Amino acid sequence: MMNWPSSLLAGFVGTLVLTTLEAGAQQLHLTRMSIPYLLGTMMTPSRDRAKILGFLVHLVNGQLFALLYVVIFDALGEAGAWLGAVIGLAHAAVVLLVALPLLPTLHPRMASLHQGPTAVRQLEPPGPFALYYGFSTPLAVIVAHVIFGATVGGLYHFR
Repeated sequence: MMNWPSSLLAGFVGTLVLTTLEAGAQQLHLTRMSIPYLLGTMMTPSRDRAKILGFLVHLVNGQLFALLYVVIFDALGEAGAWLGAVIGLAHAAVVLLVALPLLPTLHPRMASLHQGPTAVRQLEPPGPFALYYGFSTPLAVIVAHVIFGATVGGLYHFR
């Protein structure tokens, strides 16, 4: 049976760590990608509002993904930083290989790989492995998600 207080705490801390790592990578110019900004611009054309809305959506999404990790821990009957890191690696692969390539299809303000920018679709698409946002973007995504998983796995306790 899931330990709700532990899962919520692990998810919150893990999401803060993930978001901090992603923001730090962006500020160090290791990537131009900001997932909170991309999420926010799906809801509003205002760049300032997009940052706040996207941050809030990213926190909720992080919590939901942490709950998925906890479901996996409970199904396996074990949790821990190493197991969380392995799940985080799989999570990063899905982000890079599935979610980000689909983003131009779902995002109302993002150009696609096949159709360039328009007056409405001004955001650059991520491209393969999100490389259009910087050469080290895939590495930043992988490291952040592995550490997210390790944090969630390390903090979650069954009882």
